Amino acid sequence: MEAFEYAHPATVKDAVAMLGPGWGDAAVLAGGTDLLSLLKDYVERPKRLVNVKGIRELEGIRSGRQGVTIGALASVEDLRTTAAVSRDYAGLVQAAAGIASPQIRTMGTVAGDLCQRPRCWYYRNGFGLLAQDASGKSLVPGGENKYHAILGNDGPAYFVNPSSLAPSLIALGATVTITGPSGAREVPVAQFFVAPRSAGERENVLKANEMVTRVTIPAPARGLRSATYEIRERQVMDWPLVTASVAFRLEGGTVREPRIVLGHVAPTPWRSEAAEKAIDGKSVSEQTAEQAGEAAVQGAKPLSQNKYKVQQARVAVKRALLAALGQGA
Repeated sequence: MEAFEYAHPATVKDAVAMLGPGWGDAAVLAGGTDLLSLLKDYVERPKRLVNVKGIRELEGIRSGRQGVTIGALASVEDLRTTAAVSRDYAGLVQAAAGIASPQIRTMGTVAGDLCQRPRCWYYRNGFGLLAQDASGKSLVPGGENKYHAILGNDGPAYFVNPSSLAPSLIALGATVTITGPSGAREVPVAQFFVAPRSAGERENVLKANEMVTRVTIPAPARGLRSATYEIRERQVMDWPLVTASVAFRLEGGTVREPRIVLGHVAPTPWRSEAAEKAIDGKSVSEQTAEQAGEAAVQGAKPLSQNKYKVQQARVAVKRALLAALGQGA
């Protein structure tokens, strides 16, 4: 990795002041489970690392009448073991537990999971976020694309969003607090991610001199049910092929206000309104869950090597809905 300055601020205000106006000026270091790999591979070359691990105001998980507030430095393992989270937000706990390495769950932070860069092997090998050759042509459609997007992939972005927690947080209606030189702003997690349209854009709404400081989940509505179901190649340190996170209110056996969000199928976590309409106002059964899964892949455009993801997405939605009612997989 290249040489860099090292800063260790004690407050969020100090940390933000140490960030620069342009990407590459500085990078935020928390758990480091992604950033260190990017540095070692020369994908990221910041002039300064701003270590925020000593900032107390970024720590902890707090619950109250309004819901749960999760500090940016709270670890994935903290989510899994905090009583208020496990009691009310089963789908989020399942998503956290799906990160199979205890070491990553212990070191990796909630903000880091949301801000990690895509795992696309073209990007990780220096071809840029949009994986283009010298002429500007995308390498993905005619290349190795078995782990790439099947939805929202009309181009130029074909990578999949790597966050394990984002689909569940979106299904639960969570917001993220972003702090910069002008203060803090609240953004729904559903609007935090974007699909870049040019090489100079990023995959989220963060500016170079901003950082995520907390995530807030609203208090659970009466009758809230949630679940996350993952499909992966192996149950070890690996990213899923497809995930589905669901949340809805159960009212007299009927589904109300469903949210269904797919992960690892698009450049952003993919909320499926078609799947939600397919299950809204109905009871969850094998048949209705299957209908929702079918609706979730409407408009899918698999690439040359990832058609298998279409069926996996159908199954993940179906099983997540059944799991939310404790009906197993």
